[in-house]
Amino acid sequence: MDKLKIITIAGTPSSGKTAVISHLARLFLKQGVRVAAAKFDALATRDDIHFKTRVGIPSIKGISDYICPDHYYVSNLEEVVAWGKEQNVQLLFIETAGLCLRCAPHIQAIPAISIIDHLSGIDAPEKMGPLLNLADAVVVTKGDMVSQAEKEVFMYKIKQVNPEAFLFQVNGLTGSGNLPLKRLINTWESVEGISNLSLRYSMPASVCSYCTGETRIGQKFQSGNVKKIELIS
Repeated sequence: MDKLKIITIAGTPSSGKTAVISHLARLFLKQGVRVAAAKFDALATRDDIHFKTRVGIPSIKGISDYICPDHYYVSNLEEVVAWGKEQNVQLLFIETAGLCLRCAPHIQAIPAISIIDHLSGIDAPEKMGPLLNLADAVVVTKGDMVSQAEKEVFMYKIKQVNPEAFLFQVNGLTGSGNLPLKRLINTWESVEGISNLSLRYSMPASVCSYCTGETRIGQKFQSGNVKKIELIS
């Protein structure tokens, strides 16, 4: 079975995930590496069109609609990897927002990159959970919009929650800083597939009345796996 280098890319909305992938893809294309991208989103995206027309690589999108985006993502990974192999590519980027920040889209034995931007707030790293603290590499964008002191504090905060990760400062507009990241990607191994692999962290557990379409508010409308707040001040 042909091997494929698969990389998961996750991060907060508008942090620059698609821009970073685009610049990386162009660098690999210059070396003759065949690249493809798959984008998972909740309601709508045109990133697949961007990858096809602006970057020149095969691309597909998955829209979760009424399904939890992260559960939808995991339920379709095998199909996406199979599509990547059908495209006869060597490198497949799988981009997902990891929207609730409780989920971890990263997979055991599959390289994982998390993207966060300097404008997300100084406490953002500790709020991002396994999406950030289980990543192999963390890319920080929008550094041109903050001071050097703010950059250093932010990078320190990231190191606190994920001391093992490789850290990169990347400009999403120009692509500056992507070359060291590309060199790291070159060292990562290809795999035959993802079947029987495991997520690095479990998905949230909830099958409740709201999962199945309930919209009314109140205890009498709630059933299933429901967790209540402890009102202790």
